[in-house]
Amino acid sequence: MRGWGRNESNYRNPCLTMHQPWASLLVHGIKRIEGRSWPAPIRGRLWIHAASKVPEPDTIKAMEDFYREIYAVNGVTHIEFPEHYPVSRLLGCVEIVGCVTCEELVSWDAIPEGVRLEGQTAFVWLCEQPQKLVVPFEMRGYQGVYNLERKIYESAVRGLTSISSPLPVKFPLPNPQDRFSLKPGSLASYSSGSSSSKIGKSPALQAAIDGARTAATQFSKNNSSEPTALTIEGSGKAASSRAK
Repeated sequence: MRGWGRNESNYRNPCLTMHQPWASLLVHGIKRIEGRSWPAPIRGRLWIHAASKVPEPDTIKAMEDFYREIYAVNGVTHIEFPEHYPVSRLLGCVEIVGCVTCEELVSWDAIPEGVRLEGQTAFVWLCEQPQKLVVPFEMRGYQGVYNLERKIYESAVRGLTSISSPLPVKFPLPNPQDRFSLKPGSLASYSSGSSSSKIGKSPALQAAIDGARTAATQFSKNNSSEPTALTIEGSGKAASSRAK
């Protein structure tokens, strides 16, 4: 059962399995949104687990090039990417602060232009406060959002360290008293397509977007039984994955 079909009260220590390199990019604070075909069922801490598929070097390069270019839109020219992209490991966690549609994201003037370039799936989960495990440890992942086993959680929570994102983002809540106020359709108003069209796309940026989209799409074709979240412009819907 996918996460959107369950009540938030069922989640004690929610976890999401993702493929590499997307999983590590999220935990390291480089990736700031997670794209899905279904809205985020939780707010608060979400643990991130890397699936068992070893990423191809070309896929890693395409995604790192993509993030170099979209950060450059906001003047960030140096990014420290992960040295390794481990698989079948619990990597760390992020805070899910809200969820909006892709149309809302690309037209949201209150957030940096680079963030608006990140995700074009049906729904985008907004992530803050990344933390990584000093020593990622092996575990199995499952589809959708699921609960960590208590023993795993108790070990993991003691091994977290904060991460400094290249460009930290604070997503504004429409109602600070309601942590679910930032949900699909919650933004008061937006002019469809207006903000995204203001972002000038240099040849290098467009090439990086195209390369990342191709890498994500090709990954899904080669792993049809383990679809990954495609968070690149025009890449379409995605679902969660299963890892051994």
